[in-house]
Parts: sequence; structure tokens; C-alpha cells
Amino acid sequence: MLSVKKSLNNNVLVATDSKYGEVVLIGKGIGFGKKSGETVSEEEAEKFFILKEAKEQEQYKQLLDYVDEGFIGLMDDMIHLIEKRFSIKLHEHIHIALTDHLFYAVKRVKQGLDISNPFLTETELAYPKEYAVASELIEYLNESLGIHIPPGEIGFVTLHIHSALSNRSLSEVNKHTRLIGELVQIIENVLSISIDRQDINYLRLVRHLHHVIERIEKENYIDNQETLKRVLQEEYPICYNLSWKLMKIMQQTLHRNVPDAEAVYLTLHLQRLAKK
Repeated sequence: MLSVKKSLNNNVLVATDSKYGEVVLIGKGIGFGKKSGETVSEEEAEKFFILKEAKEQEQYKQLLDYVDEGFIGLMDDMIHLIEKRFSIKLHEHIHIALTDHLFYAVKRVKQGLDISNPFLTETELAYPKEYAVASELIEYLNESLGIHIPPGEIGFVTLHIHSALSNRSLSEVNKHTRLIGELVQIIENVLSISIDRQDINYLRLVRHLHHVIERIEKENYIDNQETLKRVLQEEYPICYNLSWKLMKIMQQTLHRNVPDAEAVYLTLHLQRLAKK
């Protein structure tokens, strides 16, 4: 038996479990008339998950003011799927962040509003495993609710999943995705080209840029390439100078040093695109 701490509504309550501490129980009528200190059986709950922090509990309570229990149940199934696919227990905040996001996404779809995502390809390239699971979640939501959520939403769900897996804020994850988009736009402008987002050289460039950002964030710098750098500077001056411009933007955005050797690898990627 669990001890009731707080009833959030007729169908959701917070209880204390001897093993997990504070948990959220979801079940039809489970919270009706329940008072603090009373007992409740785990078997009465259809779903339950851990929600330890007081701040998270308050945010979740506010969420229940506008999200119905049926949708909460769907979200709990989806979050369980994420944890199963990655064999990990996610931070409790995803119950709030992802539920809130998808609730309004579904609402927009039902209102006939479009969901566009200019960084869908870049997101898939950066986080392929998270993208695959996000695709599963959107398909499950579409089947459960009888709607069609546009593919662009998969990218946004991917970022939520990666944020939860990496324990990085969504704003930080978004910042990296937007930075890649900004760099690609500069490349197209300077080289006067329109890049095919399905081109293999573009895919390699985006993957490389994400690896660069990760290395910079972890301060895992690469070896010096001084000799090759001088050769490329002479052979491909436009792409070489552009690589330095991109590196300065990354440095300003991430507030970290970008190693000089990165100019070599960026120049090679840029030259492949410019040549094609």
C-alpha cells in the first residue's frame, strides 16, 4: 500500500512509495475523495511514474488543468517506449515538457494549422536514433487519436528526446540546431549555391558540423594540421576563408575556442559542395 500525499484531480494523485519515494498514480477515480495520509493500492493505478521534485509536481499539476487524463495516459505509454528503446530511466521533467509540447501540437493539427520545421533534415542527421523513436511516437499518436501530424513534428520530438537523454536543456539543444542552419545559410550565400538537402556531401557536412560542436563543447580538440592547412589555403582560398568565417561564428555562439585545425576539415567539405 502507498500513502497518499496529494490528490491532483479525480484520476491523478501523488503518493509515497517505500521503494521509489514520491510517485504519480493515474487511474479512473483513483484520486476521488482521497486525503493526505490515506492509503491507496498500487493495483488501483493504471499508470504510475516517479515525480520527485516539488517544482516538477507543481508544473505537472498545472499541466492537468488543461490536459485530460486520456492524453496523459497516452504520453505515459510513449515515454515508457522511449525508456525501453534506450534502456534508460529518463528525468521526470520529460513528462511535463513532452506532454505540453505534443498536446499543443495535436491541438494545432485539429485546428487545421500547419507545423513546419526548416531543420528537419539536420535534426535527423544529428540524432538518428532519437529521430527513429520520435517517428514511432508520432505514428502511435496518429493511430491513437485518428489524426495526421505532419513529419516536421518528428524533428521537434527528436529534440525533446535528445534533451532528456543527454540531460541538456531543450534551449541548448535547439541552439545547436539553429547554429547549423545559420552556418548552412552562410555557405549558400558565400558560394552562391543552393544545396540539395539530400546530397551526400551535404549530409557529410552536417554530420561533421555536429561533431565539431560536440568536440568544442567537450573541449576535445583535434591535432594540428599546419602543413595541410597551408596547402588548402593556397589551393582553395574561397572555401578556406569561408571555413574561418564559420569557425568564428561557432566560437561566438558557443563561447568556446575552435581549434585552427578545424579549418582543414571544413575546407575539404566546402570544396566538395562548391565543386559539385
